[in-house]
Amino acid sequence: MTKTAAIIGGGVIGGGWAARFLLNGWNVQVFDPDPEAERKIGEVMTNARHALPMLYDCALPKEGTLRFCTTIGEAVTGADWIQESVSERLELKHKVFAEVQAANPDTPIGSSTSGFKPSELQQGAQDAGKIMVTHPFNPVYLLPLIEVVPSEATDSAALDVASDVLTSVGLYPLRVRKEIDAHIADRFLEAVWREALWLVKDGIATTEEIDNAIRYGFGIRWAQMGLFETYRVAGGEAGMRHFMAQFGPALKWPWTKLMDVPEFTDELVDLIADQSDAQSGHLSIRELERKRDNNLIAMMRALKQQGNAAGALILDHQKALKSLPEADNPMVSTRRTIPVDWTDINGHMNEGRYGQLFSDAAEEVMAYVGADEAYIAGGLSYFTVETTVKYITETHAGEEVMVQTRVTQGEGKKLRCFHEMKRASDGELLASCDQLMLHVSLETRRTCAPADHVKAKVEALAALHATE
Repeated sequence: MTKTAAIIGGGVIGGGWAARFLLNGWNVQVFDPDPEAERKIGEVMTNARHALPMLYDCALPKEGTLRFCTTIGEAVTGADWIQESVSERLELKHKVFAEVQAANPDTPIGSSTSGFKPSELQQGAQDAGKIMVTHPFNPVYLLPLIEVVPSEATDSAALDVASDVLTSVGLYPLRVRKEIDAHIADRFLEAVWREALWLVKDGIATTEEIDNAIRYGFGIRWAQMGLFETYRVAGGEAGMRHFMAQFGPALKWPWTKLMDVPEFTDELVDLIADQSDAQSGHLSIRELERKRDNNLIAMMRALKQQGNAAGALILDHQKALKSLPEADNPMVSTRRTIPVDWTDINGHMNEGRYGQLFSDAAEEVMAYVGADEAYIAGGLSYFTVETTVKYITETHAGEEVMVQTRVTQGEGKKLRCFHEMKRASDGELLASCDQLMLHVSLETRRTCAPADHVKAKVEALAALHATE
């Protein structure tokens, strides 16, 4: 049964939440009094549809339906999850929570607030136990971290629902142990932001130079290892203890001005705004968003290939999304979106990636016939010994494709597949591959007969695909 999320507030964050739920198969009901809300969320959805599917090596669920509502009560009726993303005004949030719980008293409410504590949000609420902070990071449809912050009044059952819901759409709910202003991540960001303001004000660095220091150095390290693990590595073989002994005294040195904030004058604002315009003003906000999304995709896919950090989360979510192909004629062995890191200097998919896609399709056929991970762990598998690929039409990043496969030979040690890669939107043939695999023993690395249950399924598929 399709679930429904209610999104109250359709700005940048609310739109990102809507996209995350929609692209994971949820229906979404939005309330936002802004007459431009539908247009703005539509633009966010365009970028999200381009970006999120490229993280995965399988198709996302069928997109849910998006409905714009004229009242909060209408939006939350029947909702399985309610996400509040209105402006950071406490009295407004209290008003929203009152309307939400009057219409739907049973469903937990997550607030996207970056600053308010849950106990502040819960003041005067009909049911404080169902209100919590679920603070995301932009873009919500790509970045997995959600800070889940309860107060002492928050129900444990509501927190369990939040964890299940957020995990189901590929997010990482980080339970904050105690409520605190600005939670965890924004306290770090605020500290870095304050120091950056001083560096610009004092003429030590420009906005671009500071951004370069982050993105070419510690930002990449932090993206895959965080803070403490990075410093543990910096301690060498002796680890964190050595690092702390070596660099701990530096905490007393006057390296930062974090306890002293520059006066936020018009001159400082103009200085930073002018430098930022010179740095990035030649790109529209949508172009910057697309650039950001493509960079994040490439980084997270690299992390996915290594099974680390955010990439491990994507792998776990991908396993939950994937299912074995049906024994159709032909069988759809693969359906996915071409990621941005699969393109070459000509702007289309690199020929090596066609081999990757057809290899993935063959692995799905193997899994269907029983030559899956457990079978391989037991010492048996199929190895490709010959392929013939024909490249017919260009394929570009962001295009959804499917591979239709027929088993053209399935006898003895041989498993031969003919794959056709097609554009999902119109069925146009993009490439084909004739692939011969032989069954092997992973112990001897020589051919051998497959197990009986695998042999039977291979022969059945070959017989099915021999019929017109």
